[in-house]
Amino acid sequence: MGVISWVAGAVLAAAVGIAALELGSRWWIRRRSRYYVWPPGGRVEIRVDPEACPELDPLVRFDSNADGERGGDVRRDEDGLWRILVAGGSAAECFMLDQYASWPGALERLLNTPDSLHALGARRVHVGNIGHSGVGSAELDLILERVLPQYGHLDAILVMVGASDVYHWLEQGAPPARAPAQVPELMLFSGHPRRPFGWRPGAWALVEVARRLRRSWLHPLEVKERAGAWFAAARRMRAEAKEMRTTVPDPATVLDHLEHHFRRLLRRATTHADHVLVVRQPWFEKDYTPEEEAHFWHGGLGMPWNETVSVYYSLEVINRLLGLVDARVAQVAATLGIPHLTLRPVLNKGLHHYYDHDHFTPAGAAVVARTVAAALLGRPGSAGRASQPGVDAAVAAATFPAPASC
Repeated sequence: MGVISWVAGAVLAAAVGIAALELGSRWWIRRRSRYYVWPPGGRVEIRVDPEACPELDPLVRFDSNADGERGGDVRRDEDGLWRILVAGGSAAECFMLDQYASWPGALERLLNTPDSLHALGARRVHVGNIGHSGVGSAELDLILERVLPQYGHLDAILVMVGASDVYHWLEQGAPPARAPAQVPELMLFSGHPRRPFGWRPGAWALVEVARRLRRSWLHPLEVKERAGAWFAAARRMRAEAKEMRTTVPDPATVLDHLEHHFRRLLRRATTHADHVLVVRQPWFEKDYTPEEEAHFWHGGLGMPWNETVSVYYSLEVINRLLGLVDARVAQVAATLGIPHLTLRPVLNKGLHHYYDHDHFTPAGAAVVARTVAAALLGRPGSAGRASQPGVDAAVAAATFPAPASC
């Protein structure tokens, strides 16, 4: 009996100890943790499927810093630092592009040239990217509400969002007089102080703390194989759709929903940064060739990345809705006195610039980076490139003040 009692006592003590550690971990996460879009210190190697995405680089790095941004490390007290935050949806995220080929990564490189640094009055420029696939105006409004108070100071915030408002609505069947349902908050953040925990071992806060410590100390490399492979099936589903819808109900409710959240998120941005620039989200629109149409998978009633979709909306419908969103975005920005930059005039080389209806190739991302850099520097033809008519027109439309004169 003595041995049994000792074992029972040891087991009970261990259980009490684990429970105490678990409760302490939950308290620490809720009281001391922060909001992170991307895992702090995350390192991901993305191996792109060559058959589905031959126009993309086969090997992509996606690394995040201690602030949960896609980007390099940054010290908040760094002397002469000019800090930029990029926020938006998948076109800002650039998940399928390498860290330095994404337009925020290329922008950082352009702004760290001697001439650009002199124009900005800076010693170094850092661009952090919290763009995330599936983020529309309502989701970005919430993300900025959560993360911006965590920043001491930002020199500029760049916003590229809007297309997901359309696609979420279409995925849900374009319900009349109803805005798209919002993505659940916990899906928007890799780190969330209020995330739920349970008493199954996999749901313990202790496991989350261990995961964070491992990532912080060991910097493990996560490998994603055959990224983008699902594009092939999704493109085929669109090409073989059983129903192609050519009309939608009046999108006024969707546009009003967009305006409400877009106005709020811009106001949030202006209270946390010296400069805010709306980079209007472009899309691939022209008289398409069969080859170009074969690259498209958007506009389904449903989510083609995890289910079979047989009903789609025509490209004419999609393009018209994106045009309405773009016009509303420009209108809201102008009303608030915030400069907005149009990119469609310079992204005019079809599949050289886009690998589907909405996402950039490395060449397209480079054009975006040059155009945004020119706008931030306040002069067309800047950022180490000769003056280009398309870029000059886009930058002139942004009416962004030269930083050196601020």
